[in-house]
This record gives sequence, C-alpha cells and structure tokens, in this order.
Amino acid sequence: MKTIAQLTYIPLSQDDPREKVQELLEHLAQYDVEIEVGYLSTTIIGAPKVVFEVIADLYDIMSMETEKFRFQVDLLSPSKE
Repeated sequence: MKTIAQLTYIPLSQDDPREKVQELLEHLAQYDVEIEVGYLSTTIIGAPKVVFEVIADLYDIMSMETEKFRFQVDLLSPSKE
C-alpha cells in the first residue's frame, strides 16, 4: 500500500527561502519514498508509515531551524499498489 503527500514549505523569516527548501529536499533523499519536486510543492509517494515519518521529521527540523514557517500537507488516500 502506498500513499501520496503533497508538501509545501514556506520559510517566512528568510530573505531567500530557496536555501532552506533545498536543505529539506536533500534530507528527503534518505527516505524510501518517491520524490517529485514541483515549482511550489513536493510530492512524496511511499508506504503510509514512512510518509508520516517524513512529515514528522520535516516538521521537527523546520521547528528547530526556522523561526517562522508555513508547512502545508495534503494527503491522498492510500492506493493498493
């Protein structure tokens, strides 16, 4: 079973948010998920437990490293793949 999560991260206290976004994208590479990087969001596809682990880990990282941010998560129902 796989689920899809679309993640949008916007650092609100950075002059140039691209650096923080790039760091999180590099962090995503350590997980067993498919990653599709879009212009405004990133989609991850994987086992539901892994997807939720990724979301929690990214939130923890953002909370420690970014003073203010917006993190939007959209989840699709799991597929039987």
